[in-house]
Amino acid sequence: MSEPLTEVDVDFRGDRVPHYSLRGSLRDFRQPSGGDLIDRLDAFFQWQELRRTHGLWSYGRSTEAGPRPFATVYDDHGRKMTGVNFASQDYLSLSGHPAIKDTARAAIEEYGVHSAGSPALVGNTSVSLALEQRIADFLNAEHVSLFPTGWAAGFGVVKGLVRPSDHIVMDRLAHACLQEGAQAATRNIHLFDHNNLDDVRAKLHAIRSLDKNCGIMVVTEALFSMDSDTPDITVMQDLASEFGATLVVDVAHDLGAIGKGGRGHLGVQSMIGKVDLVMGSFSKTFASNGGFVAAQHRKVKEYLRFYSSPNTFSNALSPVQAAIVLKAFDIVDSTEGESLRQRLMANILQLRTRLGRAGFDIYGDPSPIVCVKMGSESMARLVSRQLHAKGLVANLVEYPAVPRDQARFRMQVMANHAADDIVDAVERITESYRNACAEHQRLVKSVR
Repeated sequence: MSEPLTEVDVDFRGDRVPHYSLRGSLRDFRQPSGGDLIDRLDAFFQWQELRRTHGLWSYGRSTEAGPRPFATVYDDHGRKMTGVNFASQDYLSLSGHPAIKDTARAAIEEYGVHSAGSPALVGNTSVSLALEQRIADFLNAEHVSLFPTGWAAGFGVVKGLVRPSDHIVMDRLAHACLQEGAQAATRNIHLFDHNNLDDVRAKLHAIRSLDKNCGIMVVTEALFSMDSDTPDITVMQDLASEFGATLVVDVAHDLGAIGKGGRGHLGVQSMIGKVDLVMGSFSKTFASNGGFVAAQHRKVKEYLRFYSSPNTFSNALSPVQAAIVLKAFDIVDSTEGESLRQRLMANILQLRTRLGRAGFDIYGDPSPIVCVKMGSESMARLVSRQLHAKGLVANLVEYPAVPRDQARFRMQVMANHAADDIVDAVERITESYRNACAEHQRLVKSVR
């Protein structure tokens, strides 16, 4: 960006907002220049500080009491707000479930709080082994590898199995952990158009036409968080098998929260036990950090244990985390779990309906992720500032996480949101958008 920091200041009700803070993106600072690794961060920090100072930086926030439907939140400038919370990833509201908290307390008494080793050494506990078997049974898989985070599982399954001469065919909207695992593993990365099966086939055909023997990993997600849509997993697996490739499906956002028995889109599409490799995270539905990779062969588990660095060289899940996730799977797979999913979906549909009536466009299909279209980054940032003032916690997503001028708010729904929470959220985002539109118009006039 070439604009000076003081290019245009616009007075928005007593707050003079530098025009520069409404422009640019994180991508502008991805490749800083200069010989001093610290000094060359100045440009990014100045841009961030402008946004932070004027209430246009909506990242790095904290809550006082965890992911509750109504929360007290501080932005990273220290400004406090209290309001309805649609920014937490706790889809079935299990993080505060009494049985989950009782399980955590009991696990501390029995095991302590630390795994004290990697899974390759003595980091496993009886409860982590029980969790591996529980997930295997849940997904009709033979073997499961646990990872300390969902990010580690995504990065680790790709980097652990793919070598420099192999190829990766990946949905261009796949999670960052999968993308970065691919970049660390090989230069032969082929990003296909989002959910475009014809593009998948074309890329697989082109690779096999040149190399009959290389390894190929095909990577997709069961539910994409920015667009709330899902691929045809059956056809993806068929294509992978046809071309001698291995399919990895990331189920981070849907497992436990969607479908009969909480089997997510794998269950909806009758693909339980039929996908080569399933990777998932516990942080969205299962009330804990952590992740896993499920496979049909023990050789995959054993190889990842010694050749997937996040597994080999990180401490294993703590026994408290493993016990929490194990109990969460019990709840997910029960009649209570079905009831929680029904409440969650009712809230999802109600939120989408009310947002539509208020004139907003929503991305994708019903899921715990309700993405509300905003358009330009500058407009979305102004709305974000208004939301903080009006008492709605929602996550701003802007370029480069989504295409330029397709900024959106990712509202994440929980089972224990009440009907009034949804009404309040829609009223507050509607008023915030209206106020931001007026601010944006004044900005446009001021720079003409």
